[in-house]
Amino acid sequence: MTGESVKMSDKEVILTQEGLRKLEDELENLKSVKRREVAERIKVAIGYGDISENSEYEDAKNEQAFIEGRVITLEKMLRNARIINSDEIDTDVVGVGATVTVEDLEFGDITEYAIVGSAESDPLQNKISNESPVGKAILGKKKGTVVDVTVPAGVIQYKIVDIKK
Repeated sequence: MTGESVKMSDKEVILTQEGLRKLEDELENLKSVKRREVAERIKVAIGYGDISENSEYEDAKNEQAFIEGRVITLEKMLRNARIINSDEIDTDVVGVGATVTVEDLEFGDITEYAIVGSAESDPLQNKISNESPVGKAILGKKKGTVVDVTVPAGVIQYKIVDIKK
């Protein structure tokens, strides 16, 4: 293993209780349901005969490889997980697990973001990673602070309006 891949596999994964539960549920589903389904698909595809030109077999084997890769990834993430409990969340400064209300100073738009670890970020649900441009910019800042966020379109100024659990 190279030095970089060791670092990646040992990287701390910051999760909320909800994020932990989702990853555990996904892992359980992959191990107990998806593995069985794909094994059955492989068995059926083998029954069709010559597997060298069997697209069903090839597709099922590819899905099996994806599932096994995801199982390994999830197990590593859970092994290196650090859970953020709600009593650890400080509402004086922005941190992982906090919900932050920010105002775009140019347009006046107000947005609420949940700051989460990268493993559970979901921008469509306003769950942003502590490693994202906005997450990095507001992390450790207090209510009332104005921050500059560099994005592909330029620089956005956000004012931190509120911090809550």
